[in-house]
Amino acid sequence: MKQIIITVILCATALVALRIAAPKQECNSNVIEAIYARRSIRQYTDCAVEREKLMEVARAGIAAPNAMNRQAWAVRIVDSKEWIDACTAAFVPTIEGTPFGEHLLTADFKNMFRNAPAVIFVAAEPSVYAGVDCGILGQNMMLAAYQLGLGTCCLGSPVGFMNSEAGAKFLADLNLPEGYQLQYAIAIGYADEAPEAKPRDESKISFVE
Repeated sequence: MKQIIITVILCATALVALRIAAPKQECNSNVIEAIYARRSIRQYTDCAVEREKLMEVARAGIAAPNAMNRQAWAVRIVDSKEWIDACTAAFVPTIEGTPFGEHLLTADFKNMFRNAPAVIFVAAEPSVYAGVDCGILGQNMMLAAYQLGLGTCCLGSPVGFMNSEAGAKFLADLNLPEGYQLQYAIAIGYADEAPEAKPRDESKISFVE
């Protein structure tokens, strides 16, 4: 009888321990808050971003859902001022005298990544799902960056430049897997502005009855 009682107690203790250890499926309101509070940042301080934070942002990115879990993406992080400055020096002549150049080359211009001290490049294996997969990955990274106190801005202009003859050397520097195509770049750093949210058109949303 004593042995049976001891066995029951041990089983009950084990069940309690398992219940405590099991992950709680609770709604995390911080995600919703981050979605509404995040802004695209186009002015940054000169403060370098810690590599630990950059790595955490990248990890959050590759945690994104993706088609058949193929993870057919590549993430490259650049925080070298020398590389960013050299890339910018090659980029500027390609936009001088254009409307985009007039918009970007203002008095406070420092680099082509909105003056950010670091940039994250995202590339993907060509597929029908590449845009969706990389879009989710990028949103994960930008939300994670916000939670870590960093600002971000998703950029498309570096893609056209780096796919051109003038930018080929810098694209090669990323050492992407063969056949992978650059999708976008994310400027990342400590924000030097606090822009207001732009209005969203909720008429774009409707229920299908």
